[in-house]
Amino acid sequence: MNTAAKLGSYALGLAVVFGGALGVGRAVGPVAQDPPTQSHTAMAKSQEGHEGQDALKGQEGHAGQEAGEDQEGREGQKSEKSQEHGTPEQASSDTPGGLQVSQNGYTLNPLTPIETGKATDFRFAVTGPDGRPVTDYQVEHDKKLHFIVVSRDLTTFLHLHPEMTPDGIWSVGLTLPAAGPYRAFADFAPTGGGNPTGGGNPTGGEKLTLGTDLQAAGDYRPKPLPEASRSSKVGDYTVSLDGDLVPGRASKLTLSVSKDGEPVTDLQPYLGAYGHLVALRAGDLAYLHVHPEQSEKAGPQITFYAEVPSIGDYRLFLDFKHGDEVRTADFTVRATQGDATAAEPSAPHGH
Repeated sequence: MNTAAKLGSYALGLAVVFGGALGVGRAVGPVAQDPPTQSHTAMAKSQEGHEGQDALKGQEGHAGQEAGEDQEGREGQKSEKSQEHGTPEQASSDTPGGLQVSQNGYTLNPLTPIETGKATDFRFAVTGPDGRPVTDYQVEHDKKLHFIVVSRDLTTFLHLHPEMTPDGIWSVGLTLPAAGPYRAFADFAPTGGGNPTGGGNPTGGEKLTLGTDLQAAGDYRPKPLPEASRSSKVGDYTVSLDGDLVPGRASKLTLSVSKDGEPVTDLQPYLGAYGHLVALRAGDLAYLHVHPEQSEKAGPQITFYAEVPSIGDYRLFLDFKHGDEVRTADFTVRATQGDATAAEPSAPHGH
């Protein structure tokens, strides 16, 4: 084969090769892109997860905000209801006197230890909201402060009148006759204080009764509560009791004094009246308000109004003065649930 023939055959072969390649390319189509690598996939998923967490956090935050607002709303409603129905501090004003050592910022502070059967110059102070001893008191029933000491079994009763030094320290001669627990009560009205809410006497503070426990060391044998009785013997004197204690309303109690069977009509004034009555609830020794009825008659009858909070046993102690001597008659009275709708007697104001 000559040289020209060889060159023609070579050119024809190239044309066939390029034509076939072009046909295959058109039949297959465009060349596909490389598939995504593993790192690209992880980054995408991570981005999706991050966005999902952000959305979830946003929903949780919104829900938490709504829950917080709902909780605040409920607490606000509770607060409003608490104000409508009275707070515990307000409710505590209904607690009988003598059950607390501190009330309205005033505190009873004993300063002297007790020795059983021995006379003690017992000292104490009443501190005010500023922490200092109170020195300014109103006069109630001829005294600035009445100090009552009773045994826990309510068989021993002492009504004492301590003296106060200018710095507010009270002192009184005190003898506890037998071993055992006692309760001491300070009955007073601080001038210009006692009730921070503004209640009480407009010319001074509300009357308070604070109580504290005293311990007389020794072998303690409590006595049973004396049986309920309508009559009490005090030497040559007999005091009879008329009236019933009914919880929830003022109860009129009339005590009549006689000597050797004859009515006493010449009682002497004692603490601004012809008698002074203290009522204590058996069990917790709650000190109850007893209001005397003013009378021009010096006996034989002395009338009081007692307000008791519950059914149960109460001890009544009547101090009266005759022949220049103060005597104490005691009674055990059981309060029963009477007719709460009955007309209440008109009790005088004040204590």
